[in-house]
Amino acid sequence: MFKFSYFFKIILVFICICSFFSFSYADDIMPEEDDFDISSYLNSDIEASSNSSEFPTINSRAYVVIDRKSSTVLVGKNEYAKKKMASTTKIMTSLIIIENCNLSDTVTISKKAANTGGSRLGLKTGDKITVHDLLYGLMLRSGNDAAVALAEYTSGSIPEFANLMNKKAEELGLTNTHFVTPHGLDQDEHYTTAYELALLTNYALNNSKFCQIVGSKTYTITINGYPRTLTNTNELLGVLDGVYGVKTGFTNGANRCLVTSCKRGVDIICVVLGADTKKFRTQDSIKLINYSFSNFSYINISEIINDEFNKWKEDNCQKFNVYKGISNNIELYYTKPFSEFIPVKKDLQNKVHVYVSCNFEQNAPLLKDNKIGNISIYVDTQLQYTLDILVKNTVKKKNIFDYLYDFCFNFKYCFNGLFK
Repeated sequence: MFKFSYFFKIILVFICICSFFSFSYADDIMPEEDDFDISSYLNSDIEASSNSSEFPTINSRAYVVIDRKSSTVLVGKNEYAKKKMASTTKIMTSLIIIENCNLSDTVTISKKAANTGGSRLGLKTGDKITVHDLLYGLMLRSGNDAAVALAEYTSGSIPEFANLMNKKAEELGLTNTHFVTPHGLDQDEHYTTAYELALLTNYALNNSKFCQIVGSKTYTITINGYPRTLTNTNELLGVLDGVYGVKTGFTNGANRCLVTSCKRGVDIICVVLGADTKKFRTQDSIKLINYSFSNFSYINISEIINDEFNKWKEDNCQKFNVYKGISNNIELYYTKPFSEFIPVKKDLQNKVHVYVSCNFEQNAPLLKDNKIGNISIYVDTQLQYTLDILVKNTVKKKNIFDYLYDFCFNFKYCFNGLFK
């Protein structure tokens, strides 16, 4: 009986250990994927079909490709659905550090940071390393231990650091994003959407230090005065044409994730979440990137809108009537589009339509910057966005002297007409 009980305890401990590791890994490459050769995909039908207009088959449960200039969604599936994000979380973690910390500061690694599971930089309790090098360990090696060390250095604890992350998310308008940890290990209340993750990445890439870090294929850091060279976990960086970042991710809850920035004329961010394997996330990313570049190009939407609006003004500006106003002369302008250029599918670039709608009947006083209409921009039958039409000048309301002047003027006109 004693032996059976002892054996049972050993089995129970073994199961617990296995369960811990099965739910803790992030960005680790599974053994069956160690021999994955991306060049086989670059030379396969994926690359050969890069000029195809037919949309590819995608394994990932959610994905999106956005244009960096305009934040326009080029393609997407479940892009607004809340999903676990794994180590793509570290995009926000690094952004908080870069914007708020002295990167030359030295951090002493705590026991909590050193004992953090999942993918690791390999830090030990008492190690000394700069914030700058921790950032490289965070983004290239995807070190969860580096994430905790940075959170503790910045805020004293993980919950306080998560507050900073959520505050930044709110500032950026990411209403379907919530952070609990700095590393992204699975938590029910730790989530984002493919679209909002793309928006966050777009913002982060405007920071030159962030861009430099995520664009590094290798980098040598120093721990306790000893050098160590890191290699980026991003399998597309330095391999696929135009890729200049950003971040990989994996947990059992999130599956395989990848955020990629790529520029070939059009500058895009591709996000895939929930791929079944690393091969699928790589394959999906290449397919979506190649499809986007093959089927979209920029048009000067600002020029098109301006031309159409000027034509409309020539035909319609005399139609305004300002009731009780001193004049019917209204000068107009419109809010500028958020981007001078937008990406449009190549076969739809002759189907861009601009519609102007305005209320010709206005009441005085009509104040400067009042909205009196809008401009709607369609590509084929899809509304892209609208712009407000505003008044550039103030039209005052008539007072008693204005009415008296009008009376005298009209009386004089009638009087002169009687005696001609």
